[in-house]
Amino acid sequence: MPIISSPQDFNVEDLYVDLRPVLGCPLYLKCEGFNFAGSVKLKAAAQMIDAAERDGSLTPDSILVESSSGNLGVALSIIAAARGRRFVCVTDPRCNPATMRLMRALGAEVRIVSRTDAAGGYLESRISYVRELCASDDRYLWLNQYANPNNWLAHYHGTAPAIDRGFPGLEVLFVGAGTTGTLMGCARYFRERRRPVTIVAVDAVGSVTFGGVPERRLVPGLGTSSRPALVDESYVDDVVHVAESATIRTVHRLSAHGFLFGGSTGTVVSGAERWLAAKYPGADPVAVAIAPDLGERYLDSLYEERWLRRHFPDLVPDLFPGTAPGPPADAPAEATADDAARDLTAVTDLTDPRRSRT
Repeated sequence: MPIISSPQDFNVEDLYVDLRPVLGCPLYLKCEGFNFAGSVKLKAAAQMIDAAERDGSLTPDSILVESSSGNLGVALSIIAAARGRRFVCVTDPRCNPATMRLMRALGAEVRIVSRTDAAGGYLESRISYVRELCASDDRYLWLNQYANPNNWLAHYHGTAPAIDRGFPGLEVLFVGAGTTGTLMGCARYFRERRRPVTIVAVDAVGSVTFGGVPERRLVPGLGTSSRPALVDESYVDDVVHVAESATIRTVHRLSAHGFLFGGSTGTVVSGAERWLAAKYPGADPVAVAIAPDLGERYLDSLYEERWLRRHFPDLVPDLFPGTAPGPPADAPAEATADDAARDLTAVTDLTDPRRSRT
């Protein structure tokens, strides 16, 4: 019987879903969402904070600050609350409203940057604001998940060994690429042990991480508009890019079988299914995919008919049988995720960190 005194002390490490009945292909899904943060990001958050406390950069007066599209922000909010620390999450309008509310419920301060960067995303704008904030007050400490080696070390020491124990005959590992912390940690682990495991990175169409053409993306989680400093392609054997429409179809396909997963998981599963069909047709390799998150925080977006009608109208007839394609009607209706995000946005287009000094 586990008894804990800190929320980061609990994490289900050995739960896998056999997706054969759903997909018809050999794929085991490692579920990383069963902890108090609801995602794999709890590992990186704990490792980065612990390291900052050990090296003295995180002092009693420090105010943690991080750029996040959601999951890491929740993880940092939880640990900061447990340790009595202050935390500022700098995010953007793509962050799920439920995620914003959750961070605020945990005592974090959420600041939303709505200015897009040169690649059409928000990452560079978020990072620019974080840098300005840190320059304005030396109490702010940026953990910098995009370049912090403790991000990938969390998975080198935790996630990868757990997979290795569970699947000693592992042949293929699918890992989603965001900051690439999970990807690099797992890839380094298996490469350094000379294990014959094919590492397949799964990225979003519109992401520039692996040299893709930048495009507007609506699903938070995987993909970047600025190449992460952590990524080292020499550790990656193949890359699959997944369109957001495929992500959405996949999460609905999984939910139809009782598995409610988030957008990042939908992207990874969709990419893994396509890759296995192309590389191992009719074969039965030992393949594992990492599911970073669960789906509750996407109920106002990926699973919401009005949101889908607004952004992916062609998908609606397939996902909601009996309905017609097209944008939502102009008549008043319940608030959408976009409306909720606007309601939650206290400050947008943040440019002057002195306005936000605490």
